[in-house]
Amino acid sequence: MTRLARPQEQKRRATPLSEYGKELREKQKLKNWYNLREAQFRNYVREVLKKRMKVEDPAALLVKKLENRLDNVIFRLGFAKTRIQARQLVNHGHFLVNGEKVNIPSYQIRKGDKITISPTKIQKKIFQGLSSTLKKHQPPSWLELNSEKLEGKVVGEPSLTEAFLPIEIPAIFEFYSR
Repeated sequence: MTRLARPQEQKRRATPLSEYGKELREKQKLKNWYNLREAQFRNYVREVLKKRMKVEDPAALLVKKLENRLDNVIFRLGFAKTRIQARQLVNHGHFLVNGEKVNIPSYQIRKGDKITISPTKIQKKIFQGLSSTLKKHQPPSWLELNSEKLEGKVVGEPSLTEAFLPIEIPAIFEFYSR
């Protein structure tokens, strides 16, 4: 079925985005990249903005906070295919941090923390064949992965360059500075 053009229809010209629109788009990109709700993301940004004068690079601090979330670390280690799946696995209590069960996706991982799959959950279908998949997986340099034992360890700090974010972080700070 073909659509007939109505005489009143005219092609719209793409108007350039305002500064506010650009900042909003960058904020939405980063928020969606890490699969966060607006309130969670706003809290991270405001916490970094409070420390802005005390920190050399606020953008690096924001990325560090986002990358150190437990759900993101699970994703980066290769235990989950997506951040959404990682968040669900954490919520269902499939992981131990330093031997303690943690079911909070926003839990902040620190250097030296060891992440393992709970022994009671290791037989779950989702983890079958994971060790062979992990042998091909290359985690970021700040994480260490043992594919035989199905465990990971935080050995460093996440960096802005290693996160590969296609986002202008200063625009996000501008958005929240209004």
